Amino acid sequence: MARLAQTAGLTDIQQEILSTVRDFVDKEIIPVATELEHRDEYPQQIVDGLKELGLFGLMIPEEYGGLGESLLTYALCVEEIARGWMSVSGIINTHFIVAYMLKQHGTQEQKDHFLPRMAAGDVRGAFSMSEPGLGSDVSAITSKAVRDGDEYVLNGQKMWLTNGGTSTLVAVLVRSDEGHPEGTAPHKSMTTFLIEKEAGFGEVRPGLTIPGKIDKMGYKGVDTTELIMDGLRIPANRVLGGSTGRGFYQMMDGVEVGRVNVAARGCGVAHRAFELGVQYAQQRHTFGKPIAQHQAIQFKLAEMATKVEAAHAMMVNAARKKDSGERNDLEAGMAKYLASEYCKEVVEDAFRIHGGYGFSKEYEIERLYREAPMLLIGEGTAEIQKMIIGRRLLEEYKFQG
Repeated sequence: MARLAQTAGLTDIQQEILSTVRDFVDKEIIPVATELEHRDEYPQQIVDGLKELGLFGLMIPEEYGGLGESLLTYALCVEEIARGWMSVSGIINTHFIVAYMLKQHGTQEQKDHFLPRMAAGDVRGAFSMSEPGLGSDVSAITSKAVRDGDEYVLNGQKMWLTNGGTSTLVAVLVRSDEGHPEGTAPHKSMTTFLIEKEAGFGEVRPGLTIPGKIDKMGYKGVDTTELIMDGLRIPANRVLGGSTGRGFYQMMDGVEVGRVNVAARGCGVAHRAFELGVQYAQQRHTFGKPIAQHQAIQFKLAEMATKVEAAHAMMVNAARKKDSGERNDLEAGMAKYLASEYCKEVVEDAFRIHGGYGFSKEYEIERLYREAPMLLIGEGTAEIQKMIIGRRLLEEYKFQG
């Protein structure tokens, strides 16, 4: 086996795309990632390179200027990008989720207006469900939209927007009680709004403020922000799909494919950690021989490689299930849960192999050690995934007694 995480049954086009992305990662991302990450600097040159490769439009249909590729192709590209630097994969992912929701749920006018520019990378997407006080409890959303003639007036505060500053299009989930009487289930009174804005921080359009970047332990370079709406006026034709009350389902559809993406990121980071660990183990000598020749280290490498392979296989399965048109929330939840947990464990094992040097910012594993925890909470915590998995299993294995 030449390398881990190989995928059987790929077409020549898929293999060519992956080869191109892998070369870009090795030449343009890995050599500069740690330096940029330590400076918390947005990787503009890398993003421009991905734009030239057409990755911002990878899953956008060809009729809108995209490449029209599958979720599997996209996930495998994300795996490679995350192997280089997870923050870059985050820049792509949030954009992809917004484009996916537009493709699946947007009106024809919305698709025609946004998708060609998103495919070209000229419009960058971000989205937000979360708020400061709700965490995983999406039903507790308090941000609200009120109809005023041909417009809606939005008020509230959103949290944890990846690409919050650099994006120019944000899909925001808020409560909209119009046409939904009191007592309506919370998830049936939510609407997704498409908000166009200027890139940057501060007041980016009247009634909309993007404060500065949130300072994070890891996942640096990419901008993560809050979003504050204070009397923000949005035209009624910017309700995703044209009808209120469908926002929760639209967002969940987007998050479902986003979970495949997070699983792919976990696979990529774990793969890079294994590469660093196995390389260092052959260079570092103790007791007269490379530590890779010590049985304890070989056991660790064996466990790490097995976890990389298992996570990759589950991620590929979840992507292929979605591409087939079947429901894949069970597979996506399992893949996201396993890949993020295994990623944490593989990174920690690589960190242990490095010994004291793993604690030094001079070594790449230090960056991965700070990045891996984000995957444990991104697109739903492990506990949320377990709830999804458990409920679906009970549906599939319902006892008939």
